[in-house]
This record gives sequence, C-alpha cells and structure tokens, in this order.
Amino acid sequence: MISPAARDALALWLDHQRALRGAAANTITAYTGDVTEFLTFITQHKGEPQGLGALAQISTSDMRAWMAHTRGHDVGARSLARKLSAVKSFVRWLAEREGFEPTAVLATRSPKFQRKLPRPLSVEAAKNVIDTAEFQSLTPWIAARDQAVITLLYGCGLRISEALSLTGADAPLANTLRITGKGDKERLVPVLPAARAAVDAYTRACPHPIEPDGPLFMGARGGKLAPRAIQSVMANVRAQLGLPATATPHAMRHSFATHLLNAGGDLRAIQELLGHASLSTTQAYTGVDTARLMEVYARAHPKA
Repeated sequence: MISPAARDALALWLDHQRALRGAAANTITAYTGDVTEFLTFITQHKGEPQGLGALAQISTSDMRAWMAHTRGHDVGARSLARKLSAVKSFVRWLAEREGFEPTAVLATRSPKFQRKLPRPLSVEAAKNVIDTAEFQSLTPWIAARDQAVITLLYGCGLRISEALSLTGADAPLANTLRITGKGDKERLVPVLPAARAAVDAYTRACPHPIEPDGPLFMGARGGKLAPRAIQSVMANVRAQLGLPATATPHAMRHSFATHLLNAGGDLRAIQELLGHASLSTTQAYTGVDTARLMEVYARAHPKA
C-alpha cells in the first residue's frame, strides 16, 4: 500500500510531466506504472507505507534490492533501465520540492544493454512490401486500406500511431500533412503523389462512412483500425518475401529516413520530417556515421 503522501506526490509529478514537459500519453502511462511499482516495492521492502520523509532515506542497498527484485521478474536490462530513469526523474523532482539529497537513487547505475539499431529495408524491398501488402486480403477495400497505410509509413515517414490517427477531414490528402507526434509536437510532412493516390483508392472503396471527425482508416467492422492489423499484414508480407523479423511497420519509417538521406537529403531536414527532438536520434535511425553528423553540426554552427 503506497502512502497517500507518496501517491499525491506521484500525481503532481505526472501533472508536471504533462504540462511543462509535454510528455505523451503513452509516456505518462509508462511513468505511472514504473514509479508505482517502485513505490510499492519500497513499501513492502520496508514493511510499512513510506511517507515523503521516508522516501528521502532510500539507501543504496534499497536500490540494489529493488533492481534485483525487478530483474527476478524477467525484466530485461533495457526495460529496467527505462524504469530506473523514471524513478530517478521522480525522485529528483521530489528532492527539489522537499529539500533532501537523493544521492543513493541518482547514483544508481543503469544496467548496460545492447542498443538495437534500426534496420532499414533496401529500396527494392520497401517497394516490394508495398506491392505485396495489397494481396494480403481477399476483400478489395481492406487490401486497398492496408496498402494505403503502409505507403504512408514509407512515403511520409509516419509512425503507425500517426497514420492511424488521421481523420476523415485529412482526406483527400493535401500536398502536406500536419502531424501531431510524440509529446504533442506538430510537424508538416510532404505527401508524395503515390501516397495520395493510395489513400484515394482506399476511400473510394471503403464501405463504411468516413466522417470528418472520425478515423480515416477503418477496421473491418467499422471504427478505428487497430495497429495490430497492420502489424499482422507486415508479418505475412515479410514471410512471403523472406525478409527478417526486423521488417516491421516501424522499419518502413526507418527506410524512409535512410533512403532520403542516401538520395542527398539533409540530416537536419530529415530530423524535422521525422519529428525527432534530437539529431542523434535521427543519426541512429539512418545509420549515418559520426563524420557525417559532425559535418551537419559544423554547417549549423559555423566558427566565427
């Protein structure tokens, strides 16, 4: 049982993350779960609900016990690192409010893990994915829908959540799309003719009424299309084409960025198109080497 004071503090911290840091809904959900799990463990570990004063007394051994406990529940290094990051952020904020020194928590080392670099498809493979997606359903309008969504992922570099958040008011697609991404950050994305044509073909074939304030992409029985439907299509396509398990819907976004860069696109422009806050994230997406990254920095920050 988490103490009322700790629960109230968590709620205030989450409000802070939403209001001042613009954290996305999925991030807030993850933060809530991660910090709640930590506070629950500390309560059980200490044998009684921990008020704010007690949280200030968390020791290095307490942190080691929590990490060992979490690892014991088959939590991998990557997930544990994420949980620790959330806990550190919460405790740092709490320490500033309550005036204590959070050394034991902040000094806890994050577990090392191998970062999985995105694996973009070749240009030919990406085109084959789009062409093959059309044949995954015997229902013509669903086939057109699946192809339209996957074309948007590759042709506009959208996240699957962004593509499925489009509404009927977005159709027919204009030359640019205003996309609201992570952290409610908006960006403008150019729309290729192929993407516009694919969406037009889908809207003409869709048997369900597409309302301006309703979802653009509909499920088989109406209502908003679920991401798992497109994930399933991609699974079938990669099996048919002999592609690796990394050929997911998100890989189409990676491929968009990499192919654009290889065609001479500017890394900072691609960063804007993807909606990345950090250029280093775009670097990881495209696999660009450090020398190329430093060239971009040099152009952006020329020496006097």
